[in-house]
Amino acid sequence: MFPPRNPDFAEAVARSFASQGALRVIGAELAVIEPGLCRIRVPYSDAVTQQHGFFHGGVIATVADVAGGYAAMSLCEAGWEVLTVEYKINFVAPASGVAILASGEVVRSGRTLLVTKMDVAAIAADGTQKICAVA
Repeated sequence: MFPPRNPDFAEAVARSFASQGALRVIGAELAVIEPGLCRIRVPYSDAVTQQHGFFHGGVIATVADVAGGYAAMSLCEAGWEVLTVEYKINFVAPASGVAILASGEVVRSGRTLLVTKMDVAAIAADGTQKICAVA
């Protein structure tokens, strides 16, 4: 666990999250924000699917990126924002269910570069989760 550098990190992340139009389009919800940890939930809808009815890989990759970014931002100085330097995503299973949940976690908190790991789970109607992507 890393200590936050901004005591108001949760409000800063929530403001930034709310300003992202793409996240509104896909119905993304900020589920958890803690120092070094972010979880984003996206409910199933026609807006987030591909031709076979699974969650679209682009949506999965987007929320993984955003979860990692906001996990990092939770540890930044007040007034700072973040940009992704690099990430690679591996899709390990098709994502079907009532929602997906992206989790981002900081693994290294440097002065100007923070490294995160992300995963995305598909959530079934009974609440069980299955990892569908890792980054």
